[in-house]
Amino acid sequence: MRAVLDADHAPRKRWADLAGGSTAAVWDATLGGIPVCAIGVEAHALPRGGDLPADGPEQWSSGTLYPMASWKIARAINAASGTRPVVLLANLSGFDGSPESMRKRQLEFGAEIGRAVVNHRGPIVFCVVSRYHGGAFVVFSNQLHDNLQVLAVEGAHASVIGGAPAAAVVFARDVATLNEQDPEVRVMTEAVRDATGADRARLRAQLEAVTARVRAAKLGEVAQRFDRIHSVERAREVGSIDRIIPAARLRSELLDAVELGMARALSEAPDRRGREDQR
Repeated sequence: MRAVLDADHAPRKRWADLAGGSTAAVWDATLGGIPVCAIGVEAHALPRGGDLPADGPEQWSSGTLYPMASWKIARAINAASGTRPVVLLANLSGFDGSPESMRKRQLEFGAEIGRAVVNHRGPIVFCVVSRYHGGAFVVFSNQLHDNLQVLAVEGAHASVIGGAPAAAVVFARDVATLNEQDPEVRVMTEAVRDATGADRARLRAQLEAVTARVRAAKLGEVAQRFDRIHSVERAREVGSIDRIIPAARLRSELLDAVELGMARALSEAPDRRGREDQR
C-alpha cells in the first residue's frame, strides 16, 4: 500500500486498533493527489491476543477476513460513499468459516460488504495482487456496481474456490485415487497384506506415514493444476476481471482506473440529479 500511494502524504489509519480487525487495513490517503479510501488485506499471519476460543483459529491467517475485519471494510466503503474513490488491494482467499467466526456474525458482516459495494456512490477499484477466492469473489463482483473496476496483477489467481481447498474437498476422490495408485503406496500395501504378527504392525505404521506423505504431494499436484486452469486470464475471459496489468505499472494503472471511475461518476451525476428532481 505504501508503494502504491503517494509518499508525500502520510496516510491516516482508520480503526487501526479495532479488536479482531487487524487483517484489514483502512487508510485515508492520496493517489496521484486524489484523496482515496485505500483498503488492504494483511499478507502475513498475525498472532491473536487474549483468550483463544477452542472453536476458533489460533492466529489470524493471511489473506483471510474475520468478522470484525469484514465489518471494518464494510464501514470503510460506506464512509467513503459520495466523498472519495475506494481503492482495494486484495490478497484475499476468502472469509473465515470457523465456528467462532460463524458465531460472531461472519455471514452478516460479509454480506454487509456486498451491500456497501452496491450502495457506494462513486468509483471502486479492486485490484487482485495475489489471490481472489471464496466469498470475496462474490461480494466484490463487478456485477454489483456499475463503476467497479476489477484489475489483476499478472500471475495472480482468481476463482470461487482456491486450489488447495478445491483439491481437499471438490477433488477429494481424485486425490484418493492418485494416492492409491502411487507405486510406493501399492508396494507398502502389498507388504502389509503379506506380513504377519509384529512385522505387520510395523509395516502398517510405515504405510500410514507413506500414505500421508504421498497424499500431501498429490494434494499439491491437484491444487497446482487447478490454479493453472483458474488463472486471471480465464477470469478475464468470463468477465470477472476487467484488465490484467504488469506489477511494474501497478501504481499508474490504479491511478488511471481511479480517474476513469471519477469521469464516469461525473458524467452520470447530471442524469442522477435529473431523476431525483423528477421524483
